[in-house]
Amino acid sequence: MAENSRALVWRKSRFCGSQSCVEVAHGLDAVLIRDSKDPEAAPLQFQPDAWRDFIAGLRNETLSD
Repeated sequence: MAENSRALVWRKSRFCGSQSCVEVAHGLDAVLIRDSKDPEAAPLQFQPDAWRDFIAGLRNETLSD
């Protein structure tokens, strides 16, 4: 991972009502995902294009419901 995960700005959904959430950080060359219950674990990494496609798919699914 190019970035130090401690230096990243981690965000979670405003809909998260507990400490058990997924957190997202945007690095220089990847989007990183981690479990808020275990912030010291290695985050999952996704290419920015793959992350945009994933979010677009979520939005399309939400709009079709």
